[in-house]
Amino acid sequence: MKSQGTGSFRIQGGRPIHGKVTLQGSKNEALSLLVASLLTEEEVILGNIPPIEDVFLMEQILSSLGVSVRKESQGLGMKYHLQTKNDPSSFPPPELCGLLRGSVTIAGPLLARNGEVLLPRPGGDSIGRRRIDTHILALQALGASTELTKEGVHLRCAHLRGADILLDEASVTATESVVCASVLAEGESKIQNAACEPHVQGLCHMLNAMGAKIQGIGSNILEIEGVKKLKGTYFQATSDTLEAGSFIALAAITGGELFIENPDLPNLRMIRMVFSKLGISTKVEKGGLLVSQGQKLEVMRDFGGAIPRIDSAPWPGFPADMTSIALVIATQCNGTVLIHEKLFESRLFFTDRLIAMGARIVLCDPHRALVIGPAPLQGAVLSSPDIRAGMALLAATLCAKGESKIQNILQIDRGFASIDTRLQALGADIERL
Repeated sequence: MKSQGTGSFRIQGGRPIHGKVTLQGSKNEALSLLVASLLTEEEVILGNIPPIEDVFLMEQILSSLGVSVRKESQGLGMKYHLQTKNDPSSFPPPELCGLLRGSVTIAGPLLARNGEVLLPRPGGDSIGRRRIDTHILALQALGASTELTKEGVHLRCAHLRGADILLDEASVTATESVVCASVLAEGESKIQNAACEPHVQGLCHMLNAMGAKIQGIGSNILEIEGVKKLKGTYFQATSDTLEAGSFIALAAITGGELFIENPDLPNLRMIRMVFSKLGISTKVEKGGLLVSQGQKLEVMRDFGGAIPRIDSAPWPGFPADMTSIALVIATQCNGTVLIHEKLFESRLFFTDRLIAMGARIVLCDPHRALVIGPAPLQGAVLSSPDIRAGMALLAATLCAKGESKIQNILQIDRGFASIDTRLQALGADIERL
């Protein structure tokens, strides 16, 4: 499968989606697994990797570093064969790293493998400042020296040594980077205030399958005993819980009925719990999760009749990446709810597009939006600002009256594989232009 490229979607709203859907592999987990292949000279085989723009970018970055990459179709996803026989380059291409936030995680593996890395400034979504201080401080604790240059941050360390590291924030990418560095460091490391999201757990399990010694997986304290060498492995990415949450929302607000095949149910609990507070019920059945027709779509008030609040939080809290979808659901619910996105100060700025469609939203400040529903939405010409807002706007157009056009859909393609053809199969009137 190849990159979809740029373009736009034309959507005729008001058609319920029905049927069965198979989820893609986790985008966030796939990126970290691909990067971890740098840690060994042996072949690493990865299954269920989604064919999305961000994965294609990471593939190009790894190829530019000297990684041999071969891939084949595997259902909805891809199977990747990766091997870095010789020392990879320590100088990733800035023009590619500038397009992908996840590129920052290459720092740990390259520092462990080569003793140095020039880390260009990472790119990705324009959702606010995304600091890399936590990454740098953690790698410095393992012995790395740093030099800030016009090209980026140059890190050097001839010999990494284990350390007791307290991260100043529970950053997912910083945790992934320092874990990859620690597994090949001399001695023992303890990483406290570590991120423990499902995709971080997946990375740790893969590293253990390669011969690493990581304990505490799933908690915010990781204990790592460094090893001299890692081996190749086969590892399969789990299904994407964020995509599962998006499809639940699409079915509910369009009035359809959807069966989601083989979701990662244990890691969907918080998303399902929060959605239930917006009047969306889901039922576990054999082989998957059912979103039945005729959802209540009513905001559950807090005790005493107070206006409820949906907050983003580190795992196992409600994922920040789902706040955009939750906000769109709220526009179709009877009641008032406050959406509080604590992590990024520009995540909620896409609400101006929803207001133009007829949504009743008060943007209180960069982190909080008050949504009063239900509000009938009208078709509009929109532009996707980032992956998650792009999917949220797509959800809005599917339940809106009339025709809409979404531009800059490369942002949606970055995170969702063939979303137009998959929605067409479910009855949506959507066309890629």
